[in-house]
Amino acid sequence: MGRLRELIKKGTVAVPGAFNAASALLVEKAGFEAVYVSGGGLSGSWGLSDTGLLSRDEVVKCTSLITGAVGIPAIVDVDTGFGGVDETAETVRLFEAAGAGAVQIEDQEFPKRCGHISGKSVVPAEEFVLKIKAAAGAKKDSDFLVIARTDARAIEGLGKAIERANRYIEAGADMIFPEALETKEEFREFAKEVRAPLFANMTEFGKSPYISVDEFAELGYSVVIFPMTAFRAAMKAMEGVLEELKREGTQKGLLDKLETREEFYRLIKYSV
Repeated sequence: MGRLRELIKKGTVAVPGAFNAASALLVEKAGFEAVYVSGGGLSGSWGLSDTGLLSRDEVVKCTSLITGAVGIPAIVDVDTGFGGVDETAETVRLFEAAGAGAVQIEDQEFPKRCGHISGKSVVPAEEFVLKIKAAAGAKKDSDFLVIARTDARAIEGLGKAIERANRYIEAGADMIFPEALETKEEFREFAKEVRAPLFANMTEFGKSPYISVDEFAELGYSVVIFPMTAFRAAMKAMEGVLEELKREGTQKGLLDKLETREEFYRLIKYSV
């Protein structure tokens, strides 16, 4: 677990999202040093919206499968903590036991919404401070990271998001995640005013502009996640393959687009 804290001390870490153990293995194979267990990816892989519909037990099970498959640390999206203060503390204990290196908890009202769409609402800062205190107090390993995400930019403005972030640091958060900032200058201003390790979401088709990992490093961010990139690519590729299969009635023209049996067996370390 301590590897994640060590990684961010060395520089900005790019962290793709995974939605099952096989996709996490691909993240590791590509040379990334950490993996993000995306709430949107997990929900999407079950055909559900990213609105907190998966139970804690379901997400813990998925996390255990991922951490059991890869040797790189996992950052897990646990939405609003799966309940109130006591439930959030239990969430930290369960995910730490499941092998996660960090959890990311957000200050939205339940049921939460995707961070890059309208209609979000946030709980009072005082309420979320109690959750962060409980989360920080529940972890057994000092290297386990509690990442506090604030969605306040879209509702209360950048200034209030900065105020909340600094309160969350005082409450014991190890890292701050400002969701859905809308310009590079906002990311810069946030980093100037919040003196803590920072976490950036570089999702596609959202509120934030496309900023590279190197640019985020210059801005002072420690972790940059790409939560849905692989999921969206996989869905698009599968859609095209299925359309051609339906049209042609054979997969012969698709073989160069398919992972071979041998390639997959090597990925999952299955020797025949």
